[in-house]
Amino acid sequence: MNIFLLVAVLTGTHMRGNAQVTFTDNPVYKITYGSSFNGKTPERQNKVWVFAGPRQTLLTTEKDFSGTTSYPFELSVIDRMANRQELYAFLNDRETITSSDTALRTQRFELLEETKEILGYRCKKAKTVVNSNTIELWYTDQLPVKGAPSVLGQNLGLVLEQVRNGNNVVRAEKIEKQQMSRPAFMTRPTLQTDLLSYRDAIWNSRFTTIPLFTNQVINFSDTSRSAGDVLRFANGTIVVKKIKIPVLDSSSTLFLDLREQSNGDAYDRTGTVFLIPTDTKQSFLDGLKNGAKTLPAYTNGNGKTYQGVAATPDYTPPLELMRFFTPFGVKQFNHIQLKGKQWQEAVPYRQDITDFAAALNNREVYIGVFIGNYDKGGHKITANLTIHRGGPDKPKQTILPLFNTLNIMEMAGQDYATMFDNENGLTVHFRIDHPLDNAYLLYTTTGHGGWGNGDEFVPKKNTILLNQKVIFDLVPWRQDCGSYRLYNPASGNFNSGLSSSDLSRSNWCPGTVTNPFRISLGRLEAGAYTLQVKIPQGKPEGSSFSAWNVSGVLVAD
Repeated sequence: MNIFLLVAVLTGTHMRGNAQVTFTDNPVYKITYGSSFNGKTPERQNKVWVFAGPRQTLLTTEKDFSGTTSYPFELSVIDRMANRQELYAFLNDRETITSSDTALRTQRFELLEETKEILGYRCKKAKTVVNSNTIELWYTDQLPVKGAPSVLGQNLGLVLEQVRNGNNVVRAEKIEKQQMSRPAFMTRPTLQTDLLSYRDAIWNSRFTTIPLFTNQVINFSDTSRSAGDVLRFANGTIVVKKIKIPVLDSSSTLFLDLREQSNGDAYDRTGTVFLIPTDTKQSFLDGLKNGAKTLPAYTNGNGKTYQGVAATPDYTPPLELMRFFTPFGVKQFNHIQLKGKQWQEAVPYRQDITDFAAALNNREVYIGVFIGNYDKGGHKITANLTIHRGGPDKPKQTILPLFNTLNIMEMAGQDYATMFDNENGLTVHFRIDHPLDNAYLLYTTTGHGGWGNGDEFVPKKNTILLNQKVIFDLVPWRQDCGSYRLYNPASGNFNSGLSSSDLSRSNWCPGTVTNPFRISLGRLEAGAYTLQVKIPQGKPEGSSFSAWNVSGVLVAD
């Protein structure tokens, strides 16, 4: 795999289309390096291979050189005549990019008097500090070539050992003088690029990006209509898109990224990214299309009806992937000037959603975003899902969304979650058909009621019971909201010297993500279960009232 490209480098071929330059260094010294950490040598490690000649030194690895690696991978050539590093990146089976780096010209070392012998060669010691890491290099000048297992120390001599922070060691295991074999050459075009673009291309090739929404406006408008592949509901405050997710292996790690800017709305708003399960008789998508009142009703005796908040045998509520909160008018209101405040241009939200991989794996899914607002300009978002390979293996999981009281269809008549004014709170009945191991509940909770005595500003204990046994008993509270002041240009300033965005809240801050609580449940046997959420919700005052947006997803092996 791609041996022709490696041959191109070894033969000194700098490819600009089909251009060729012959490499004349032969024979060369091949140095094989192994690594260890805290004195332990990992099994089946990918050895570093360095091919050093008088004019050029090639840095690669055993797997790269033999063609058994996976994309993307890199190799580089130190051009000793020009004193620069030529970089080659193989992004996939079609794309190869190249760039140059002259940073080795500015490397500085402290040359020490210590010496030791490595593989029969007398080595001197040099030391430097890189990004707060202390690097010690042992190099010899008893061979007629220069090289190192990394770009660091290439001009010292032949580096036979590199030690980082005293415990991470890369050491030469073997030095061989040999002729460089020259198999039949196959050209592969390369694209010359600047160094920053080169590094960015490598970074982005290491993971898969699935675009969800790009510069998508979420606003309130009577004229809002679906267009293209974006479905719009609730007067434009909900956008939904059908997304194809590829096959995920057991080592995949998934992240959800969302970037938000005000497009006219000055207020902090509740936002959510959600997946709509469609594996039951009725789905939340039906409610979006036909109205909130068509969703299964939940009552608890307080005289009110709540639509689509709890799982039933025929209905699964939306699976919340991310709860986020917009700040006060980021970007749109950056013209508001305060001395010493340099407002941010957008809010970046990023959350690990690997727990929900089983609900995404190799499926076409409906993913939606809601931001509650009554503004014609509203908000603008860009959202992506990124899939990263090479994490720890994870078992195949069962995912069961149990409840979601966030009134996503708020602007289409879905009631606020005020059911916690009753001692029954929220009660969900569900059944498990087979035993589940290592079960846990992902519980997201935020309190709302934006006046002095509202639950947004009053700490309230959340209690969760499973079959009448308490499994969670905690006051969710955020005291770090002042850290995000620069995302909140339109935040109101008070006579006390505080701004509204500074105030502590019931588990959320303007301009942040709210993380779920991970509640361990251990092994759950097959059978019927009752889960109950209780919160001492505050009483209304005039037209003001409190509500709690809570969602819960059962995850297990």
